[in-house]
Amino acid sequence: MLKTRYRETLLLRACIESKQPFVVDNTNALAAERAIYIDAAKTAGFVVKGFYFRSSLNDALVVNRTRPEPERVPDKGVLGTYKKLQMPNQSEGFDHLFYVTKTDEGEFMIKEWIDEVR
Repeated sequence: MLKTRYRETLLLRACIESKQPFVVDNTNALAAERAIYIDAAKTAGFVVKGFYFRSSLNDALVVNRTRPEPERVPDKGVLGTYKKLQMPNQSEGFDHLFYVTKTDEGEFMIKEWIDEVR
């Protein structure tokens, strides 16, 4: 729906101004990228929850290759994001931080963040 950062910014602003809870479903590898959302949400009085989808680089590449062509990210893009990844940290302003893994059955398992896990 959004497709551009401009549209995302408009929707974020509308959610903040109307006190409408929202979810950001995007890869924000850098703390500075996450800060845009965290700062805006905290200023508006929202509780901020972060979810880190834990996977190996190889698993990420395999999953990406199974996506339909228009949704697929070039391997170079996946590798670049992985290399610059800054692990989320409670000090960024998260009220709650979780990591998500997939079970052998393909279900998502959510756990409270304990340590930096890569």
